[in-house]
Amino acid sequence: MSETFFAAYDALLARWPAGTAEQTVPTPYGPTRVHAYGPPDSPPLVLLHGGGATGTAWFANAPALGARHRVYAVDILGDVGRSERAGLPLRTPQDLMTWLDAVLDGLGLTTAALCGHSYGGWVAAAYALHAPRRVQRLALLDPTQVFGGYRPGYLLRALPMLLRPTARRVGAFLDWESAGTGVDEDFKRLYVLGATLRGRGRPVVGHTLDPAPLAMPVLVLFAGRSRVHDAEATADRARRLLPRARVEVLPGLGHHALPTAGAAAVDTIVLEFLDGSACGVSSASADVPE
Repeated sequence: MSETFFAAYDALLARWPAGTAEQTVPTPYGPTRVHAYGPPDSPPLVLLHGGGATGTAWFANAPALGARHRVYAVDILGDVGRSERAGLPLRTPQDLMTWLDAVLDGLGLTTAALCGHSYGGWVAAAYALHAPRRVQRLALLDPTQVFGGYRPGYLLRALPMLLRPTARRVGAFLDWESAGTGVDEDFKRLYVLGATLRGRGRPVVGHTLDPAPLAMPVLVLFAGRSRVHDAEATADRARRLLPRARVEVLPGLGHHALPTAGAAAVDTIVLEFLDGSACGVSSASADVPE
């Protein structure tokens, strides 16, 4: 991968708090990079990033989440980042679940809480369905393909970028999706560089999930200004499918900006949920300034 991309990657990693440790976990599908922060004896929290974001994208959330949990932010194998495909081919959703089994094993985690954003939300929810006994609590941040598909207009906008990615096209797409919602400039640079890497592979994806069997405590936060889906309609569907889950809409945030621009609100709600308070409550919206 390009030196320019990794310079952008390292720039985001430098914004993580002092004491962040880098770990490489061997798996049958290749070595996996994990950024770890927080007291080692605290409850474990595994963070799964959105497509093209890498584990470094949790830089704004790590300080608060890592104050009360041992945070493990994973570079999802098959996407851009410092995880490398080697060994068994990673092709199917089942391969991805087996890979995440190996990551948790390599970290010494029998069980953990999972938090995923966007594509990482799909991975987290799929894993909770795959290995429910290993997932103590599940937090999903504007997840894709969990409670419904993509808006047709979003897919039409994304298609030129996917078919022939250029820095201009990727940047324009991100600006369109996140207009006025505060996407971090360092993150934007990493995202654009990652999307335009030569020879970049595609992350493993699958069909829209049926989350109804999820029985562990679940938190779902939707970005009110997301262009990926209709946040209110998708939140209503999440409430119907998971009536015991806590479901909220954060009104001032876009899909890509949710973890960083909304870090204070997101971290507060996620920590309340992880600590067991305000659980099992479904509300229409969270109090986030426009």
